Amino acid sequence: MTSSTTLGIARFNALEEAAATAALHEACASSAWGGKLLSQRPYATAEALFAASDAAMAELTADDLAEAMAGHPPIGRPKPGDPTSAREQRGMAGASEELKAELLELNLAYQEKFGHVFLICATGATAEFMLGQLKVRIENGAEEEREIVRTELGKINRIRLTRLVEEGSDA
Repeated sequence: MTSSTTLGIARFNALEEAAATAALHEACASSAWGGKLLSQRPYATAEALFAASDAAMAELTADDLAEAMAGHPPIGRPKPGDPTSAREQRGMAGASEELKAELLELNLAYQEKFGHVFLICATGATAEFMLGQLKVRIENGAEEEREIVRTELGKINRIRLTRLVEEGSDA
Protein backbone atom coordinates (compact mmCIF):
# COMPACT_ATOMS: atom_id res chain seq x y z
CA MET A 1 0.00 0.00 0.00
CA THR A 2 1.38 3.41 -0.89
CA SER A 3 1.73 6.20 1.61
CA SER A 4 -0.79 8.24 -0.40
CA THR A 5 -3.35 5.45 0.05
CA THR A 6 -2.60 5.35 3.79
CA LEU A 7 -3.15 9.11 3.93
CA GLY A 8 -6.33 8.72 1.87
CA ILE A 9 -7.75 6.13 4.30
CA ALA A 10 -6.90 8.41 7.23
CA ARG A 11 -8.59 11.31 5.44
CA PHE A 12 -11.70 9.19 4.73
CA ASN A 13 -11.82 7.96 8.34
CA ALA A 14 -11.59 11.56 9.61
CA LEU A 15 -14.44 12.92 7.46
CA GLU A 16 -17.52 14.19 9.25
CA GLU A 17 -20.41 11.74 8.87
CA ALA A 18 -22.25 13.90 6.31
CA ALA A 19 -19.14 14.30 4.16
CA ALA A 20 -18.32 10.59 4.38
CA THR A 21 -21.92 9.73 3.47
CA ALA A 22 -21.73 12.04 0.45
CA ALA A 23 -18.37 10.56 -0.63
CA LEU A 24 -19.75 7.02 -0.41
CA HIS A 25 -22.91 8.03 -2.28
CA GLU A 26 -20.68 9.29 -5.10
CA ALA A 27 -19.14 5.83 -5.25
CA CYS A 28 -22.46 3.94 -5.05
CA ALA A 29 -26.02 5.26 -4.86
CA SER A 30 -27.20 2.43 -2.57
CA SER A 31 -27.92 3.89 0.86
CA ALA A 32 -27.72 0.37 2.39
CA TRP A 33 -24.21 -0.12 0.97
CA GLY A 34 -23.07 3.34 2.07
CA GLY A 35 -24.57 2.93 5.53
CA LYS A 36 -22.83 -0.40 6.03
CA LEU A 37 -19.43 1.06 5.04
CA LEU A 38 -19.99 4.16 7.16
CA SER A 39 -20.88 2.09 10.23
CA GLN A 40 -17.59 0.17 10.03
CA ARG A 41 -15.25 3.17 10.07
CA PRO A 42 -12.43 3.57 10.85
CA TYR A 43 -10.65 1.35 8.34
CA ALA A 44 -7.06 0.27 8.98
CA THR A 45 -6.27 -0.18 5.28
CA ALA A 46 -7.72 0.27 1.82
CA GLU A 47 -8.05 -3.51 1.62
CA ALA A 48 -10.25 -3.48 4.73
CA LEU A 49 -12.47 -0.87 3.06
CA PHE A 50 -12.63 -2.95 -0.14
CA ALA A 51 -13.50 -6.10 1.84
CA ALA A 52 -16.28 -4.22 3.64
CA SER A 53 -17.54 -2.98 0.27
CA ASP A 54 -17.58 -6.50 -1.17
CA ALA A 55 -19.43 -7.84 1.89
CA ALA A 56 -21.99 -5.04 1.79
CA MET A 57 -22.51 -5.59 -1.96
CA ALA A 58 -23.19 -9.29 -1.37
CA GLU A 59 -25.94 -8.39 1.12
CA LEU A 60 -27.84 -5.93 -1.08
CA THR A 61 -31.47 -6.78 -1.76
CA ALA A 62 -33.07 -6.40 -5.20
CA ASP A 63 -34.39 -2.98 -4.09
CA ASP A 64 -30.93 -1.94 -2.89
CA LEU A 65 -29.45 -2.99 -6.25
CA ALA A 66 -32.14 -0.97 -8.05
CA GLU A 67 -31.21 2.07 -5.95
CA ALA A 68 -27.54 1.56 -6.81
CA MET A 69 -28.26 1.19 -10.53
CA ALA A 70 -30.36 4.36 -10.55
CA GLY A 71 -27.12 6.26 -9.94
CA HIS A 72 -25.63 5.06 -13.24
CA PRO A 73 -26.32 6.63 -16.62
CA PRO A 74 -26.79 4.43 -19.69
CA ILE A 75 -23.63 3.38 -21.51
CA GLY A 76 -22.88 5.96 -24.18
CA ARG A 77 -24.79 8.70 -22.38
CA PRO A 78 -22.79 9.87 -19.34
CA LYS A 79 -24.49 12.45 -17.14
CA PRO A 80 -23.65 16.00 -18.28
CA GLY A 81 -21.13 17.57 -15.94
CA ASP A 82 -20.32 14.22 -14.30
CA PRO A 83 -16.57 13.63 -14.65
CA THR A 84 -16.82 10.16 -13.08
CA SER A 85 -19.28 8.86 -15.71
CA ALA A 86 -17.34 10.51 -18.51
CA ARG A 87 -14.04 9.02 -17.29
CA GLU A 88 -15.50 5.55 -16.85
CA GLN A 89 -17.14 5.59 -20.27
CA ARG A 90 -14.06 6.90 -22.07
CA GLY A 91 -14.09 3.77 -24.27
CA MET A 92 -17.15 5.16 -26.07
CA ALA A 93 -15.21 8.18 -27.33
CA GLY A 94 -14.02 6.67 -30.61
CA ALA A 95 -17.16 4.67 -31.35
CA SER A 96 -18.78 5.12 -34.74
CA GLU A 97 -22.24 6.62 -34.99
CA GLU A 98 -23.48 3.24 -36.20
CA LEU A 99 -22.12 1.48 -33.13
CA LYS A 100 -23.56 4.17 -30.84
CA ALA A 101 -26.96 3.78 -32.50
CA GLU A 102 -26.88 -0.01 -32.10
CA LEU A 103 -25.83 0.37 -28.48
CA LEU A 104 -28.69 2.81 -27.82
CA GLU A 105 -31.22 0.47 -29.44
CA LEU A 106 -30.01 -2.52 -27.41
CA ASN A 107 -29.80 -0.42 -24.24
CA LEU A 108 -33.47 0.45 -24.63
CA ALA A 109 -34.41 -3.19 -25.27
CA TYR A 110 -32.39 -4.27 -22.22
CA GLN A 111 -34.02 -1.62 -20.07
CA GLU A 112 -37.46 -2.72 -21.25
CA LYS A 113 -36.68 -6.35 -20.42
CA PHE A 114 -34.99 -5.87 -17.05
CA GLY A 115 -36.39 -2.54 -15.84
CA HIS A 116 -32.99 -0.89 -15.34
CA VAL A 117 -29.99 0.36 -17.29
CA PHE A 118 -27.45 -2.06 -18.68
CA LEU A 119 -24.69 -1.91 -16.10
CA ILE A 120 -21.13 -2.89 -16.87
CA CYS A 121 -17.79 -1.85 -15.43
CA ALA A 122 -16.88 0.35 -18.38
CA THR A 123 -13.46 1.44 -17.13
CA GLY A 124 -10.93 0.34 -19.72
CA ALA A 125 -13.58 -1.31 -21.92
CA THR A 126 -14.01 -0.49 -25.60
CA ALA A 127 -17.37 0.33 -27.11
CA GLU A 128 -17.17 -2.89 -29.11
CA PHE A 129 -16.60 -4.95 -25.96
CA MET A 130 -19.53 -3.30 -24.16
CA LEU A 131 -21.80 -3.86 -27.15
CA GLY A 132 -20.76 -7.52 -27.28
CA GLN A 133 -21.50 -7.94 -23.58
CA LEU A 134 -24.88 -6.27 -24.01
CA LYS A 135 -25.75 -8.66 -26.84
CA VAL A 136 -24.89 -11.65 -24.64
CA ARG A 137 -26.46 -10.40 -21.42
CA ILE A 138 -29.77 -9.34 -22.92
CA GLU A 139 -30.44 -13.07 -23.39
CA ASN A 140 -30.05 -13.78 -19.64
CA GLY A 141 -32.86 -14.47 -17.22
CA ALA A 142 -33.69 -11.84 -14.60
CA GLU A 143 -32.02 -13.64 -11.66
CA GLU A 144 -28.83 -14.42 -13.59
CA GLU A 145 -28.61 -10.84 -14.79
CA ARG A 146 -29.18 -9.44 -11.29
CA GLU A 147 -26.13 -11.38 -10.04
CA ILE A 148 -24.01 -10.19 -12.98
CA VAL A 149 -25.09 -6.62 -12.17
CA ARG A 150 -24.09 -7.18 -8.52
CA THR A 151 -20.61 -8.29 -9.68
CA GLU A 152 -20.26 -5.34 -12.08
CA LEU A 153 -21.34 -2.89 -9.36
CA GLY A 154 -18.75 -4.40 -7.05
CA LYS A 155 -16.03 -3.76 -9.65
CA ILE A 156 -17.21 -0.17 -10.17
CA ASN A 157 -17.37 0.46 -6.41
CA ARG A 158 -13.82 -0.84 -5.94
CA ILE A 159 -12.51 1.49 -8.68
CA ARG A 160 -14.36 4.44 -7.18
CA LEU A 161 -13.24 3.64 -3.64
CA THR A 162 -9.66 3.39 -4.87
CA ARG A 163 -9.97 6.90 -6.28
CA LEU A 164 -11.54 8.06 -3.02
CA VAL A 165 -8.60 6.90 -0.92
CA GLU A 166 -5.86 8.09 -3.24
CA GLU A 167 -4.27 11.25 -1.95
CA GLY A 168 -5.45 14.31 -3.86
CA SER A 169 -8.21 12.33 -5.56
CA ASP A 170 -11.07 14.28 -7.07
CA ALA A 171 -13.46 11.33 -6.66
